[in-house]
Amino acid sequence: MADYKSDIEIAQEAEMLPIVEVARKAGIAEELLEPYGRTKAKVDIHPLADRPRKGKLVLVTAINPTPAGEGKTTTSVGLADAMNRCGHQTMLALREPSLGPVFGIKGGAAGGGRAQVVPMEDINLHFTGDFHAIGAANNLCAAMLDNHIKQGNELGIDPRRVVWKRCVDMNDRQLRNVVDGLGGIADGMPREDGFDITVASEVMAVFCLATDLADLKARLARMVVAYTYDRKPVTVADIKAEGAMCALLKDAIKPNLVQTLENNPAFVHGGPFANIAHGCNSVEATSCALKLADYVVTEAGFGADLGAEKFLDIKCRAMGVAPDAVVLVATVRALKYNGGVPKDELTSENLEALEAGMPNLLQHVSNIQDVYGLPVVVAINAFPTDTKAELDLVAKRCGELGVNVALSEVWAKGSEGGVALAEEVVRLCEQPSDFHYSYELDCSIAEKIEAVAKRIYHADGVDFTPKASRQLKQLTELGFDGLPVCIAKTQYSFSDDPKKLGAPKGFRITVRNLRVSAGAGFIVALTGDIMTMPGLPKVPAAEKIDVTEDGKIVGLF
Repeated sequence: MADYKSDIEIAQEAEMLPIVEVARKAGIAEELLEPYGRTKAKVDIHPLADRPRKGKLVLVTAINPTPAGEGKTTTSVGLADAMNRCGHQTMLALREPSLGPVFGIKGGAAGGGRAQVVPMEDINLHFTGDFHAIGAANNLCAAMLDNHIKQGNELGIDPRRVVWKRCVDMNDRQLRNVVDGLGGIADGMPREDGFDITVASEVMAVFCLATDLADLKARLARMVVAYTYDRKPVTVADIKAEGAMCALLKDAIKPNLVQTLENNPAFVHGGPFANIAHGCNSVEATSCALKLADYVVTEAGFGADLGAEKFLDIKCRAMGVAPDAVVLVATVRALKYNGGVPKDELTSENLEALEAGMPNLLQHVSNIQDVYGLPVVVAINAFPTDTKAELDLVAKRCGELGVNVALSEVWAKGSEGGVALAEEVVRLCEQPSDFHYSYELDCSIAEKIEAVAKRIYHADGVDFTPKASRQLKQLTELGFDGLPVCIAKTQYSFSDDPKKLGAPKGFRITVRNLRVSAGAGFIVALTGDIMTMPGLPKVPAAEKIDVTEDGKIVGLF
């Protein structure tokens, strides 16, 4: 199309309000702002601590992601704009993008089309420096840990049982496994080591779950970094690093205020991945938004089997809240892909393939309704190639579960294209719900993992490798069995095999590694081939990103 504009072109043409005016719309006094230029600011939320919650919480989640795209963030932004358009004071609470995916496979991650948060380039690249602060705090801990071992090892740390990794906010498979400390006595103790991507660091998880600065420091102090020769856990407090780490994070923990293309307020703060971490923005941002707005729209990463499960079983448990409504995003194209249609053939009508792919959507819908007891609406992110027959089929199959379908055209039309979805969300927020978690905390670690696998993934059961079985026993003996679980799993399938699309049956989940995130307050279970340091694709998005002579960024979607 001759008039087609890329996401970044649309964002760069936006008429942004000064951040002071955006804050005023949100009910945030100017003296609480710490501006980063004219269009973004950190917010000192502590003076708002005693305000009661007034808002209703709306969770946006999705089917399992496919190469066809689903548009979860775009839908979240467009929905918030549409709710404001309908006269409902609404705020967004979103995650910050990680540099790794921005330069890797995804490009920009601030919404799309006419439904974006801006300044788009800043949000995608460095923003207010939060991720750099998190990486610095993580690596300070690593430096102090190795320094303790070098300087006499008073705690008796076994270098073979150091579980703390360094991190960098970039997809770099070369750093997954390294040997450091080479060069001689003055250069430290040689040992096997490795890097995680910053969004997989426990510091990120702690950052996003902390309720205030004091809670942040307490959580940092509890993090387990190594084990002694007699297999006792060594914490950040033991190496006396929590104070300095907290000092690096004291400004980063303040939520970032930006705006949508339609000048509505949005918090963009924190950003753990949902396939290897808990996939939600910060508790501080969400809690503050609930005190300021009548409605808060937030999202959870990847599909509902990952992001929504962790949002509900981990974040909601930590906050003591539950969503008033859930939006489940899908596209006709993605459902046909789940039904076996190749990516280059998704624009043609194919009711048979759509029917074959529908179980993926329906299983997510059933999980939200039947496992968690929450009201849900399906948002179909519209594409010009969708046919009436295809849309009618989706509506019919969802209607059989008592769930309405709303067509979302926010990418092309902004808030105008999300009015129907907004009206259904407001209606659902007034409906009664019977929220409950997918498991109780008094279950064993294995029982919690099995509950998620069977109830959410619909697996036949869980198998633990011999290594994971030993870790299960150790973590139970150390008293960590009362924590919730955070399962690291492929985002592409309900199973731990990314090639099993749709709603597979007759499979089991294999847990190959278990570790405690004592500061975040959960047990991490790694399944399948999931890794905490992604790699770049064959053709990274970075190849298309550039800067013109006048400093204008291009190629960022």
